[in-house]
Amino acid sequence: MPKLPRARGDKHIAAFKRAGWMVNHVEGSHHILVKEGSPIHLSIPVHSDQTLGPGLLRKLIDKAGMTPEEYLNYFYKKN
Repeated sequence: MPKLPRARGDKHIAAFKRAGWMVNHVEGSHHILVKEGSPIHLSIPVHSDQTLGPGLLRKLIDKAGMTPEEYLNYFYKKN
């Protein structure tokens, strides 16, 4: 299994957006992402001074129906 990147929530939100997810709304410091045709929502914490933990990131990737390899392609993809 590839090593997942340690980054702030906003960087991971950008990767999920490239995968077709969009921010539906914000609840406090959590951005809620949805994808058309999917009943799933992703809740991603965004704190300016904290990185997203690898365990939470793995759960989000799994919940989004992606493999870690697929996610890494979106994370490192420009635009």
